Amino acid sequence: MTALNPTFAKLGVRDEIVRALTEDGKEHTFAIQELTLPLAMAGDDLIGQARTGMGKTLAFGVPLLHEITSDENRPLTGAPRALVVVPTRELCLQVSSDLAGAAKYLTVGDRKLSVVSIYGGRAYEPQVDALRAGADVVVGTPGRLLDLAQQGHLQLGGISVLVLDEADEMLDLGFLPDIERILRLTPDSRQSMLFSATMPDPIITLARSFMNQPTHIRAESPQSSAVHTTTDQFAYRAHALDKVELVSRILQVRGRGATMIFTRTKRTAQKVSDELAERGFKVGAVHGDLNQGAREKALKAFRTGEIDVLVATDVAARGIDIDDVTHVINYQCPEDEQAYVHRIGRTGRAGKTGVAITLVDWDELARWQMIDKALGLGHPDPAETYSSSPHLYEELDIPTDATGKVGPAQPAKQAKRPARDSAEKPSRARPKGTRRRTRAGKPVSGHPEGENAPKAEGADTAAADGEQPARRRRRRPRKAAAATAN
Repeated sequence: MTALNPTFAKLGVRDEIVRALTEDGKEHTFAIQELTLPLAMAGDDLIGQARTGMGKTLAFGVPLLHEITSDENRPLTGAPRALVVVPTRELCLQVSSDLAGAAKYLTVGDRKLSVVSIYGGRAYEPQVDALRAGADVVVGTPGRLLDLAQQGHLQLGGISVLVLDEADEMLDLGFLPDIERILRLTPDSRQSMLFSATMPDPIITLARSFMNQPTHIRAESPQSSAVHTTTDQFAYRAHALDKVELVSRILQVRGRGATMIFTRTKRTAQKVSDELAERGFKVGAVHGDLNQGAREKALKAFRTGEIDVLVATDVAARGIDIDDVTHVINYQCPEDEQAYVHRIGRTGRAGKTGVAITLVDWDELARWQMIDKALGLGHPDPAETYSSSPHLYEELDIPTDATGKVGPAQPAKQAKRPARDSAEKPSRARPKGTRRRTRAGKPVSGHPEGENAPKAEGADTAAADGEQPARRRRRRPRKAAAATAN
C-alpha cells in the first residue's frame, strides 16, 4: 500500500461505507479497486482481473453497496437487489463477511442493510427464513441458489447488480450450466461484473454472452509475475515417507506465523493433520469429508489464532482470506500452475512478505517441471532433501536443535471425524507399518458446494500417500470340500 493510492472517500464512496472500511484499516484503495470503482459506480459492466489477495472483493463489493443504496428511484424493500455468485462455501462465507463489514453502518429505514449467504451443506430452513426476513444482498453458490430460486424462495427478478466472483474456478468445477440458468432469472437491465484471477478463453466467451460492452480491467501488466514478488519460493525433492518429519522441522522456522499446508486429497489432509497433532502442533484440517460445521469451526480457530497450522485441500485456496499467513507448504505438488498460484497466494498478501515451500516427490517431478516452466520460477530440478539435510535448516532458518515434536499431542480440532467415501471399505486395525489395500482413482482438487459436490476427490490413491497396495491372499480349498467333489 502506498500513499499514491487514492482513498475510498476521494473516489466518491458513501460516507457510511468509508467509515466502516476506515475502522477496518482500509482507507486507501488497491490498484484493482482504484481502476474499478469509478466505472462500477457509474453503472458500467466490467471484467476485473488481478492476482489473488489484491482486493477483488472490495473492488466489486464497494460499488455494489454504493449503487443499491444510492438509487432513490428504487428504494430497498428487503427483496434481493444484488447477487454475488461464488464457487465454494468458504468463499461464500468470506465474501459475505467482507460485504457485511463494509455495510455495517448502512441502514434501510429502521433496519440495517442485510447480507445473506446461501450455500449447500447447511439446512434449507435458516436460509429460507433469512430470505423472508429481508435480503438486500445475496451471496451464494450456484447449486443452492438455483435450487431456492426454483422453489420460489429466492426472487431474482429485482436484481440490479450481478457479480460472478472467481469465474474461472466456477468453470473448472462444472457450474457453467447452473450459472446460465441463474442469469436467465435476472433482468436484462442489470449491471454485471465478472472477477477472476485468470481469464481463459471460455470465461471471455461467457462474459460476452451476458454482459453489455464490458470494460476489461487488468490491475497490472500482462508481463507481471503471476505470483507475488513478496513471496520467497522454495522447492525440495522429498520422499513421501519423510514428508511429515520434514514438515515438522519447517513448522519450527524462526518467525513463523499462521501456516497453511496444502494436499491434493482429503484423506492425505486428514492424515497429515492427525500426525502433526500427535507431534504437538496446534493444527486443524479443512477438506470435503468434514461436515460444514467442522470446516467452519476449523477456519474460525485458524482466524482467531487458536490453531496456527491449517491443513487443507485446494477447496480452501479460494475461500480463505487471511492477511497474516506467513508460510504456505505444498505437501503434495499442485495439479498445475493455476493451482500453484492460488495456493501460494494465501501468503504475501496485501504487500506483506511470505514464504512458499513445495515438496516434490519423485513421481511428481514431471508435473513440477511443467509448473516451473509455465511460471518461470527457475527451479526445474529441486534438490534432494530430507528432514536431516543441513541445507534445509540453513535456507529456511530452522534451529539446528529442532526435532520432530514440539510437545505433547494436541486434541483434535474437528467436531466430527471425516465420513468414509462410499467406495472405501472400512479398514481393520492393523499393526503400524503394514500395507493397506486401496482402490485406484484420479484425485480431484477442490470441493464445491453441498449436495452437488463431485465425489471424485475421495478417490485418492495409496500412491499419493506414499503407500503400496497389499497382495491378495488366495484361499486354498478345504480338503473335505475337495473330497466331496470327488
